[in-house]
Amino acid sequence: MKEIKSAKPRSLAGGETLTDDVKKIIDRVRAEGDSALREFNEKFDGCRSDCLRVSNEEIKAAYEEVPESEIEDIKAAAHNISAFAARQKETFAAVDDFSPQPGVFLGHRVLAADSACCYVPGGRYPLYSTALMLVIPAKTAGVERVIACSPAVKGQSCIHPKTLIAMDIAGADEIYVMGGAQAIAAASYGTDEIKPVDIIVGPGNSFVTEAKRQCYGQVGIDFLAGPSEVLVIADETADAEIIAADILAQSEHDPVAKGILVTTDEALGRAVAAAVEKELETLDTADIASRSWADYGEILLAEDIDECVRYANEYAPEHLELCISNEHEHETAVKLHNYGSLFIGQNTAEVFGDYASGTNHTLPTLGAARYTGGVWVGTFLKVCTHQSMSRRGSTSLAPLVSRLAHGENLSAHAQAADLRKGRDRG
Repeated sequence: MKEIKSAKPRSLAGGETLTDDVKKIIDRVRAEGDSALREFNEKFDGCRSDCLRVSNEEIKAAYEEVPESEIEDIKAAAHNISAFAARQKETFAAVDDFSPQPGVFLGHRVLAADSACCYVPGGRYPLYSTALMLVIPAKTAGVERVIACSPAVKGQSCIHPKTLIAMDIAGADEIYVMGGAQAIAAASYGTDEIKPVDIIVGPGNSFVTEAKRQCYGQVGIDFLAGPSEVLVIADETADAEIIAADILAQSEHDPVAKGILVTTDEALGRAVAAAVEKELETLDTADIASRSWADYGEILLAEDIDECVRYANEYAPEHLELCISNEHEHETAVKLHNYGSLFIGQNTAEVFGDYASGTNHTLPTLGAARYTGGVWVGTFLKVCTHQSMSRRGSTSLAPLVSRLAHGENLSAHAQAADLRKGRDRG
């Protein structure tokens, strides 16, 4: 595959220093609880509030700070996200009394986690859309207790009002002003003020990601996420300006975000490169986007669409766009199987999924789409099996189980089966 624009190798590993720093934060939260959280709030965010939990009065005050039109926009996005999450939940069904042989009855129930923590990043921008993407599917799944947390606005004592409103509209039961590895530790192990949860979801910086890795096992997580990425497959029918805009929409997230175009048309590839540079001239986030594009943006020339598909399936991008002629869209889309979310056709902007179409924008990165999808209502559901047997079923199954157990030299297993053979039980 020919390179029209090459990229530097990305090294995203934090190394031993990050691992040790995060472990120290987790250990302090476990040992000192809420006092450590307050100290970290002040140290990292300049937040001097003694209250970790956001009060109803603070939530009401947030609504007063944000124009009604913006609140209505958040509600409109929430409607689509909620509608799709509800439809997804309908695809789960209980199984009851399935009988593989007479007298043996099997089934499963679909159960929601009891509690979840939705981590909403702060950082460069108020990512209130992430609050919707995390809390709504959790509540739709039936999670009884959903807590949401986010760092305070730098130098202030509160979460950004738009983020706070989105958390409230989405249905969060408890909201805490805390961020970073310390928030993950608090949600995992609990403090005097914060009861621990069963699962933590949400993106974050390298400290948040490392904390999720270290706390996994004590608590469930969605996945370990890295910087944003988009891969666009395009042929000669694609619009260079649209592709450039979609690439820069990801590039502005982070200096190490990645935008890739894989095309069968060299003229399109060069036109996209030119269109990116043109948009950067007026883009108000060009300081970040230009670094991301210069260092990690790629334009690759493939022999045909099949080579594009092979590359995409190997790369397993977070966002995958398919910008090819309409007549080949369907047959190409079904060949793609490793991606966080797929956007088919040039009408389907990736940013629509970021905000309001209804699918989730919390997606796997760094190749994780090879084995997992993004956050969705199913993230908060578990399928738990059950079984029951009549006397006939137990008597019939026991000899087989006994033989299998003896084959593994597990005599107590065999005895537990043998005792069911022919014994009179209620």
